[in-house]
Amino acid sequence: MDSTPSASSASPFDMVSGALADYLRGAGSTTDTGPAATQSDPGVHRPAVESPENGGQEQILGAVNLDRDLKVTSCNLDAAPFAGVHLAPKADFAELLPPGDVPTVTQRLRKVLETQEPHVARVQRLRRDDGTELVVSMSILPAAAPRGGLTVSLIAMAKRLHLYASATAIGTSLDIGETAQSLAQSLLAWGDVAAVDLDFAVWTGEAVTEHARERIRLRRAALVPDRAWPEGYLTCGDDLPREASRLLVGAVTRDDVPQAIIIPDREAIERVLSDPRLARALVPGDRPASVACIPLVVDGPEGTPGPIVLGVTEVWRRPERLFRDSELLDLQELVAKTARHVDLARQHQREHAQVLALQRRLLPRPGSDTIEVATVYQPTTPDSAGVGGDWVNSFPLPCDRTALVVGDVVGHGLGATAAMGQLSVEARALLSAGLGPGEVLERLDETVTLLDDSDAGLAAGYSALGSTCCIAVYDPIDHRVVMSNAGHLPPVLVHPDGSAVTITTQPHPGLGTEFAVREPFEVQEFTAPPGSLLALYTDGLVEHQEASIDDGISRLTDMVRAMHPWDDLQQTARRMVADLPPQGHRRDDVTLLLARMAGRRSQDTATWQLPAGDDTAARARALALPPLRRWRVSDQTQDSALLVISELVTNAVLFGTGPVTVRLMKAGGRLTCEVGDSGTGRPRLRHSGALDDSGRGLQVVHKLTTRWGVRWTDTGKSVWAELDD
Repeated sequence: MDSTPSASSASPFDMVSGALADYLRGAGSTTDTGPAATQSDPGVHRPAVESPENGGQEQILGAVNLDRDLKVTSCNLDAAPFAGVHLAPKADFAELLPPGDVPTVTQRLRKVLETQEPHVARVQRLRRDDGTELVVSMSILPAAAPRGGLTVSLIAMAKRLHLYASATAIGTSLDIGETAQSLAQSLLAWGDVAAVDLDFAVWTGEAVTEHARERIRLRRAALVPDRAWPEGYLTCGDDLPREASRLLVGAVTRDDVPQAIIIPDREAIERVLSDPRLARALVPGDRPASVACIPLVVDGPEGTPGPIVLGVTEVWRRPERLFRDSELLDLQELVAKTARHVDLARQHQREHAQVLALQRRLLPRPGSDTIEVATVYQPTTPDSAGVGGDWVNSFPLPCDRTALVVGDVVGHGLGATAAMGQLSVEARALLSAGLGPGEVLERLDETVTLLDDSDAGLAAGYSALGSTCCIAVYDPIDHRVVMSNAGHLPPVLVHPDGSAVTITTQPHPGLGTEFAVREPFEVQEFTAPPGSLLALYTDGLVEHQEASIDDGISRLTDMVRAMHPWDDLQQTARRMVADLPPQGHRRDDVTLLLARMAGRRSQDTATWQLPAGDDTAARARALALPPLRRWRVSDQTQDSALLVISELVTNAVLFGTGPVTVRLMKAGGRLTCEVGDSGTGRPRLRHSGALDDSGRGLQVVHKLTTRWGVRWTDTGKSVWAELDD
């Protein structure tokens, strides 16, 4: 009785397997006497090969039967696309595979043997006898009873399916190199070697415009397969010779319209190149070859005369496998779909370059000898253009002080970075102009309210409304920090004795929220003796979906407390970012600023508080003379400093009220004089007439110093001036 399942009871895969077995019988067993025996069999079904004469369709199906040891029992790889793909009788199927694919494919074959569940339609590479590779769609099916083993179906050049899969896969990355590599891998289905050469402007992210062919510059972006190439052949990262760039772009741009071209054989290729050096650079090897060149084209920007060529793709293969018109149309379709992804990657590269340039301008400068600063910024994902709305900054202020700023604008990308940059730059300008942290936040609050359109910002993925910011100013002489906070998480302060505290202020919802609160920004002042550590950060560092922010702040506090005074601050900051919280659970950018306070040595400073009177200027000069001599400043600098002190103290007595504070600081070759009073008027430099009896004090200060200015304090103002010794 026949044990073969009937058509009505057989599963679809049994039917497919049976059909493939019939197809395989057309080739006979691998142990048959040879081709002559199989060709004489009237039942053999031979693949029809497309030719110009008959207009037929090329057979693209091949099949291989394997036993349970994965040895070949029979195969039918007679179709033209499989030319050069051979398996010897009783050979291992692995001999057909590139070495790197053997473990994975073998595992799949054994799994189908064990589970009897088919593995369908995976893109796979096969090795030809000459070392080139063929891309196929491979399905693994359990062979129908009673044979057992496996039937492997191979579909070569499944163009429409390949086009769909390639168009879906290409463009999943905004990296130019990865996009070009994906395109080259897809093009390999049509040939033996595929290359992608892009205009240099695409790599740099510049705006690509129509330019003369003599100025075109191409760089090899992708080349497959990965192998050892002949010396002189252009590989990834190489710039094409100028003549090669001009030839390629000129070849595909005929009558000012980019078009695909085919050069059918090596003689024609060498005739077109007309230079052995160019032939070695562009032709992959010394074997006969033909090439299809397809331009990567996008529509030019408004106002340009026509399309823009981003680069050229080349597909090389043996000349006996002629490129047919249908294949050229498929190649053009795939490249056309990819061109927009390349252009998107170029735009992303340009945005990334702009963002990085902005970020570099906003990065903190190295700390001074009074404070050591370390910063770490880490975006949520690489696709966020390398920066988002978080910012961190530290910079010196007059009178030896240092500003520490950290903030957060919701969102990522260039829009959020632009808002962040605007707030960061404005904060620096206002702090440098002498405003305190609370006053700076009030100005930033007004800026956000006036300039940011919340609807437009949210539509673009960000909004400055609700931005948070924390500003701290460190004075190394008084060892004190003045801080104000706009909706930001509280800084962590660890004292030299290891005790830690979070610096909390009155809650505030953030910048630009005047509709929610009209309260002023609270200003807090606290002591930070030498050896203290201050940590400012954004919520991405302490947020975790499985724990509260308080727990995250507590973990951060413990890590800061555990730091040794000799630990490298930058390495410690990186380690904290790596350990808090787990990388896979981060939902926001991470920013951390660590500041280790060193302070200014007492012997390098001198401070006096004097009552306001007619003799105050003379007393100030007398008190300043001994430290100036102790610091061994030059006679010229000493005379200038005494005159500057006299003029500043005189102005403080005339236009201010209350006691006058005089402070001197010596740091390296710089001498700073500072005079404070309780007055609120701002000193202004003005031009005095020849007969005026007053108004020349600030002119004298301006001439004798390298710079001077005013900063505002809780009790009034302080006028400072710097002199070079």
